[in-house]
Amino acid sequence: MLARTPAQPLAGRLVVLDPGHQLGNQNFPRQVGRPVPDGRGGRKPCNTTGTATNAGLPEATFVWRVARLVQARLERLGATVELTRSSNSLDEWGPCVDARGRAGNRAKADLELSIHADGSLKRGARGFHVIAAPDRGRASVRLARETRDVLEHRGLRAANYIAGGDGLDLRTDLATLNLSRVPTAMVELGNMRDRVDARRMTTGAGRAAYATALTRAVLRYLG
Repeated sequence: MLARTPAQPLAGRLVVLDPGHQLGNQNFPRQVGRPVPDGRGGRKPCNTTGTATNAGLPEATFVWRVARLVQARLERLGATVELTRSSNSLDEWGPCVDARGRAGNRAKADLELSIHADGSLKRGARGFHVIAAPDRGRASVRLARETRDVLEHRGLRAANYIAGGDGLDLRTDLATLNLSRVPTAMVELGNMRDRVDARRMTTGAGRAAYATALTRAVLRYLG
């Protein structure tokens, strides 16, 4: 293991980042719709197209940009970072949710963070929330809780329309979480359909703020 230093406190750590969806999923309905294991003995579609802002910014593009910013920040802190997809392209699809869930297992990662954005049409629905599978280990719940705490500390608002407003949602229906054997959380950074959240998502400064918060969350969990 590489020696950690104050400048590189994450040396020797391996983090998997999962930028949700893929820009081209919309162009491959057969592939994206095929059933894959859901981690609970059932099947669910390989993936979905994701959501978008009212002005048309795709979720896949937003989370890709944030993930790349987080990757750069973590690498500067000494971490090795793997992404579950290597592009944001209209000519590509996937990976499927089961492959995303197993990505941390294959890499023997210290943690996996799946990055998404919500698309609620509820009036006034705003804010982020973090999801974990409650029966897949206390480490995943702790990662989700600490990510929630850091995002709030960085000035981001917990969702007012889900999980009782505390920003932490425990679910058992997400294959990405069900199939992981390493600490894994999924963060919905905001509601793309909300005007305030969308404004932050569509600016460089806003995406940088999200990336800094997620980097701090990883550092807090692994520190």
